[in-house]
Amino acid sequence: MLDYEDVLAARERVAETARHTPLEYSHTFSALTGAEIHLKLETFQRTGSFKIRGATNKIATLSAAEREAGVVTASAGNHAQGVALAASRIGVDSKIVMPEGAPVSKVKATRNYGAEVVLHGRDYDAAAERAHEIEREEGRTYVHAFDDPLVMAGQGTIGLEIVDDLPSVDTVVCGIGGGGLVSGVATAVKGADPDTRVVGVQAEGASSVAPSLEKGEIVERESVDTIADGIATRRVGDETFPIIRDRVDEVVTVDDSEIAVAVTKLLERSKTLVEGAGAVPLAAVLEEKFDYADDEVIVPGLCGGNIDLNVLTTVILRGLVETGRYLRLRTVLTDRPGALEELTEVLAANRANIYAIRHDRTSRNVAMNDAEVELDLETRGHDHVQQVLDALHDHGYETEVLV
Repeated sequence: MLDYEDVLAARERVAETARHTPLEYSHTFSALTGAEIHLKLETFQRTGSFKIRGATNKIATLSAAEREAGVVTASAGNHAQGVALAASRIGVDSKIVMPEGAPVSKVKATRNYGAEVVLHGRDYDAAAERAHEIEREEGRTYVHAFDDPLVMAGQGTIGLEIVDDLPSVDTVVCGIGGGGLVSGVATAVKGADPDTRVVGVQAEGASSVAPSLEKGEIVERESVDTIADGIATRRVGDETFPIIRDRVDEVVTVDDSEIAVAVTKLLERSKTLVEGAGAVPLAAVLEEKFDYADDEVIVPGLCGGNIDLNVLTTVILRGLVETGRYLRLRTVLTDRPGALEELTEVLAANRANIYAIRHDRTSRNVAMNDAEVELDLETRGHDHVQQVLDALHDHGYETEVLV
């Protein structure tokens, strides 16, 4: 099993390629939670995520013959970029299999780092099957995204940086997909101080670890469904599972709405762009998915910032809706002059800002002498949303909340 000395050895191998990323105290999230929150900003890592660490450590150990044959892997995006860059830096040919629905930005970035990209399958697991076929057909070395002790050791260098920069840390919070990151970090953190707590977090739509721990064996999901594409795996790894079982103190889940809120808050309050998988640790802290004391020193690891812009638009909107900052509703007006003005006067009196109005006289859902109106509104929180809805009701408008 992976041990502390493996992570220490990895630190020497990755030092020239991976950056020592910042660990910053957050006044905002400390005030919101009552704990002392320090953000591990792995979003500032080369390639935009922690994956460069594990890939570099693995590829650095290849023999001359293995380097000549090249490497292959499967990835939803971040590991792909890590392998591509790590391989190209030492002149090793790389071939990456990515799911057909992988974010366009990650596919382009992987190609730009020098890899050949093959799009195959609906998710990571399907892509991995094709990558293993290429491994056998072409004699390449497979660089697993998580289920490899050398990869885990490389990811664990994040834990070494955390305890070096913040010896007073009480709890480290890591996202979990296949388990490589949390296995490496837990090994590093527990090796430095066995009393430091490690909490793992999965997206609810890709949660396999909690049921696996409960059953005592690996449970594989039939499918995954989450905005956190970087941790959207159907099962935890064979190599990572026993490490998680032995060294991770607790595993919790967060849903997509909670992830979206965390992404939005980080962007708005910390000016930090984080992808869904990178936001799950902070989401777990904000939603109090595990118990922590006032003034407890907590480090959520923000493991990546490679979010597709189209996805970001959806995530921000979802985050605004969840925090009561955005309201879309439908109502029906009598089709007469002044009716729309009267509606907007009610909204203005209640300080709701109008983003957009769609006025439709031809809708089949209303009477011939009526018009259907949809409004996108900027609001100031859940109480304000309720105030606006109450005011519309008091003025005789029947409303349907759309988002």
